[in-house]
Amino acid sequence: MSLRLGDTAPDFTQDSTHGPINFHEWAGDSWVVLFSHPADYTPVCTTELGRVAQLKGEFDKRNVKPIALSVDNLEDHAGWSKDIEDTQQTTLNYPILADVDKKVSDLYDMVHPAANAKVTVRTVFVIDPQKKIRLTLTYPPSTGRNFDEILRVIDSLQLTDYHQVATPADWKDGDDCVVVPSIPTEEAREKFPKGVTEIRPYLRMTPQPNK
Repeated sequence: MSLRLGDTAPDFTQDSTHGPINFHEWAGDSWVVLFSHPADYTPVCTTELGRVAQLKGEFDKRNVKPIALSVDNLEDHAGWSKDIEDTQQTTLNYPILADVDKKVSDLYDMVHPAANAKVTVRTVFVIDPQKKIRLTLTYPPSTGRNFDEILRVIDSLQLTDYHQVATPADWKDGDDCVVVPSIPTEEAREKFPKGVTEIRPYLRMTPQPNK
């Protein structure tokens, strides 16, 4: 059964480069980005794991814990980690799950039966502190993931969880936001003192409330 937005992220215990991880306990009250890889020593994934390490400070600012998954063993992970650090000029500062038995891959429906079982393990899950799945993305093997986009989505999710706004196309932190349809315009003008611009009765914009 495939996981959908709003579902509780399945718990698991699995070995990792940081020791055994009980997922829900490890996540604690943080957001989590769980992102998976087909195998160790793959070129696109090498750049991706390096990029996440470089962005660790950005994840920390947002109370987000990154965790990677690959279907190879810890010995391979150790060797690959050295390659990642050397070629990407960074320090691997988050865990990589050793999903040799594909327990987590199967639990999160990462393996697509109509395609190569390893190549399709290329999924991203964003999970909130209540352990609810808030975003899923599955990439083809030829396309490296855009972690700036993943950070942008997290910014949007965290903003819209606390304010009655949505974010428009291509929004980035600091841009104007959409007033959600459930708020009448007059109420919105009181709620958002920075101003509300009514483009259409259903399309109202306001400056980002928390800036």
